Amino acid sequence: MSREEEMGALEEGRFDPEVSDNTVGEGAGGPAMGTMENAVRVLLMGLGEDSEREGLRKTPIRVAKAFREGTRGYRQKVEDIVQGAFFPEAGLNNGIGHAGGDGGLVVVRDINLFSYCESCLLPFSIKCHVGYIPSGQRVVGLSKLSRVADVYAKRLQEPQRLADEICQALQNSIRPAGVSVALQCWHIQFPKVLKCINLNLPRHPSRSSMQGWVHTSVCSSTGVFEQKKSSFSDDFHTLLQFSGANFDLSNTGCSIHSWCLLRSLDVPESNDDMMRNNLLNGRIFSKPVVSHTSMVAAVASIILSLGEDPSRKELVGTPYRYVHWLMNFSRSNIDIRQNGFLLNAINSHKSSNGYIHRENEINSELNLPFCAQCEHHLLPFHGVVHIGYFHDEEKKDIDRSSLQTMVHFYGCKLQVQERLTRQIAEAVYSVLGRGVMVVLEANHICMVSRGIEKVGSSTATIAVMGQFSTDITAKALFLEAISKVTAAVGP
Repeated sequence: MSREEEMGALEEGRFDPEVSDNTVGEGAGGPAMGTMENAVRVLLMGLGEDSEREGLRKTPIRVAKAFREGTRGYRQKVEDIVQGAFFPEAGLNNGIGHAGGDGGLVVVRDINLFSYCESCLLPFSIKCHVGYIPSGQRVVGLSKLSRVADVYAKRLQEPQRLADEICQALQNSIRPAGVSVALQCWHIQFPKVLKCINLNLPRHPSRSSMQGWVHTSVCSSTGVFEQKKSSFSDDFHTLLQFSGANFDLSNTGCSIHSWCLLRSLDVPESNDDMMRNNLLNGRIFSKPVVSHTSMVAAVASIILSLGEDPSRKELVGTPYRYVHWLMNFSRSNIDIRQNGFLLNAINSHKSSNGYIHRENEINSELNLPFCAQCEHHLLPFHGVVHIGYFHDEEKKDIDRSSLQTMVHFYGCKLQVQERLTRQIAEAVYSVLGRGVMVVLEANHICMVSRGIEKVGSSTATIAVMGQFSTDITAKALFLEAISKVTAAVGP
């Protein structure tokens, strides 16, 4: 399909995943990569963006590579991983265990994994714990337990099926007396939900990066772990408690609708319904965009390129839900009018939730939560914003809720953290005009769900304007205020 034909198809609300002429990225993954890259371009156009602008030019190939890396489990076999990883253990008898003494329970705890939710294509975080009882006078290399778990995590998943697949794969491949798998999973929430949750509570992403996420715990067991009178299951979960897992057996599992909030969305008969709703709700795009139908078809083509079946019942509504998520970050020509919106929200000197600190006329609002979408990988990043500003007796303070709305406004776009920090600082400074300092701390899903998988890492950025640029003491006081709240939250 030529470029002209492709654009014509988009205008008519069609997307053809079969790409013949455009072979961008084939060296890194063949025609499937080219198909995914073209699908991402459709999504960017649907968001009102220009895929050729600086910052987005390489986004299609980055997103395609992220999806391919994040679903590499479809192209891996457990047998290839486990084969040759068995070791004889003299302490074993022909019965159950005895690898570490009577009982023989072997546990690998706190395996950090990421997977893609099959209901919405958003990554979710996993802490995996695996236990098994050796048999046949052999044990398996401990690293193989983690690698087998990763094979199934790197597929489109939901928590219980993931636990079941890991458990059954280990049972079939190493043939122990029993296997038990426990998963703790966290799913990012919808941006509008993140905006509203627990705004009165201190939050610090580097110490509690999963706060505000939907959490569920699931288990799966085989063999001796399923026996009612066996102590193996109790021993397994006791050892998890030793590592601080706090695995609550009485509260494991949750419905797919409560686990993935987007799952509760009704897929409309006409996929253009959401586009009409967005227009009615004030999302007026700066340029003509492709139809919602084409965006949904583009996502379906991505799923197909990953090796999955978009018609599988669990995936039928997934393209629609993913597009619904993306539309929260669509480019709009509606902007905050600094002399309208913000000034109308300015109140008298009022402490907001106890977070205003008045030291040398410095006000601060700390731990304003946000969620944004990385424009490089189309993956969420989330965290907190701290805003400090000089108080001016001739002007009144901006209340916390107004600052939170401003943070939410600038976050709900395709963003990079550095730009988001600067935009918030400029918006506050344009109203107050004396001195503003913004510190933004974030966890980037692209740092942990892609090849580098740097679990636990966080990023901090600072923007300084006005008096904060020259007043070293003021900067130190504001940073100290952030530090005090961080210390109060704890690890």
